[in-house]
Amino acid sequence: MKEFIQPTLVDVDSSSLTDAQVTSWREQGFVLVDGLLPVELIRDVAQAATSRFPDPDSDEAQRLNDFGSGMTFPDQDAGFNRLSLHPHLLEASSRLLEVPISELRLSQSDLWPKYGRVSGDRGDFDNQDQRMHLDYPNHTLTHPAAWNEPEAVEIIVYLCDETEVGGATAVVPRQGSDDTAYSSPMVNTPGVSDIPWINDRTRAEAWFMQNRPAVAEFRRELYEREVYAKYREGSVLLYRHDTWHRGTSLLPGALRLAQNLTFRRANASWISTLHPGWAWAMYKPDQRMERLIAEATPEARSVLGFPAPGDSYWDSEKIDAVEARYGALGFDGTPYREQLSWTGLY
Repeated sequence: MKEFIQPTLVDVDSSSLTDAQVTSWREQGFVLVDGLLPVELIRDVAQAATSRFPDPDSDEAQRLNDFGSGMTFPDQDAGFNRLSLHPHLLEASSRLLEVPISELRLSQSDLWPKYGRVSGDRGDFDNQDQRMHLDYPNHTLTHPAAWNEPEAVEIIVYLCDETEVGGATAVVPRQGSDDTAYSSPMVNTPGVSDIPWINDRTRAEAWFMQNRPAVAEFRRELYEREVYAKYREGSVLLYRHDTWHRGTSLLPGALRLAQNLTFRRANASWISTLHPGWAWAMYKPDQRMERLIAEATPEARSVLGFPAPGDSYWDSEKIDAVEARYGALGFDGTPYREQLSWTGLY
């Protein structure tokens, strides 16, 4: 019988994670929360996304076999960009990784549709009922560090309600430091080493049964331990690159919208950015990135790799030059100059 977990409410006064929620992430590998993001922003982003993607009843939607096309930061939609850099997400990630916000880096922000349909074999790469997996192989060419040295926070922001669309995210809670499911090295996942990349659960587990029976048994136990995130509109799942999890089937005809984000430690340079470098967006005629940098807080800019106030990059001449680039769009160099006033570089 499926075991569902309900989201817990963040601290009402500060919209911050509670101590219990932080402990859950650090010990079990995930936490599902409500109240972290304003519902008005969630609905604005959902409306923008719905208008861009195919209708669930359309032939186009039914032909989508994988994730489909989506929205990627920086997007033309300002609400999507605001959600990507929302201060509550930055504060939560900062707390979980135990670094200042200025030492975080955004390495993923995208939003894509998933469509529910009747069951059936649609090949190895079908995304409807996913195989159990870890996310680290498509974020880094290396391997995650020890459990007590987390390098990144992964986030799913749900823009709809599981009771209406289905598709609860399944996660495997870590059960203490001697949990063999979480022993290093963690390589028994499709796409790693010589294991073929198969997304569909049935096909992936058939491969393991035929080629790696011992690993198939290990993975069977993972499925027996999984619990299901019963998300609501605006719920946020925070987990890790080395957390066992998977996506499950939606209700036929349903459309699920979710925004996926990753924040890493600035010094974990081996974790890749999933998208083209942020500066590429300068080529967009709407100047979305120029405007975003001009309007963002210094902390939000730093998450994109923009030097924080007090960084050794800055001197008076560089502040003047950057202000010349963005000043017409509202950039204020004061926070950067204030830090120079006591460094002797002003």
